[in-house]
Amino acid sequence: MILVMESRKVKYPLGAISSVEALTFGEPGLRTFRLDIHSGQAYCSIWLEKEQLLQLGVYLNEAVSRLSQAERSKESDLREDSWSGGELTVDFKAGQMLLSHDPDSNAFYLQAFEREIDEPMEEDGSLADESKEIESVGFWVTTAKAGVLGETALRICAAGRPTCFLCGQPINPKGHSCPRANGHTVLEAG
Repeated sequence: MILVMESRKVKYPLGAISSVEALTFGEPGLRTFRLDIHSGQAYCSIWLEKEQLLQLGVYLNEAVSRLSQAERSKESDLREDSWSGGELTVDFKAGQMLLSHDPDSNAFYLQAFEREIDEPMEEDGSLADESKEIESVGFWVTTAKAGVLGETALRICAAGRPTCFLCGQPINPKGHSCPRANGHTVLEAG
């Protein structure tokens, strides 16, 4: 889920990124989705659900399109320098993502937090491993890069399985028994 709200403290503040790319792997119906982020000597892979990538794309597309042409072509003045903490590799599955636009710098700030997994409980009710800190990153992206990321995210999500016009569920390559047709009609992709 992507929320537009006040930022939280992150474990790795990456600052101004040099690149961000939305990627997908696998066949439609079995795809995985990822954001690759580079900032200084830091490399981060954030694994997403398709719905998370879709919502990110929708928000970025809408936010950038609401800006005037002058604002879109204005150079972004990023708030922070790139990561300077040495080599860093971070890889996690996103749970919560926070996104905001700063009109003063004409840039977007994105935070991603690792999905929290239910840890086994001890007999006294405490977590088995309370020392585990969830992974999280925060970074600034220019308006131009945010626009490209939004378009790429939407294109990737649209390239999946077609949806059934009756029930909205995806149609698999082998067909789809539509519940709205009471299973009497098998729709085929294509």
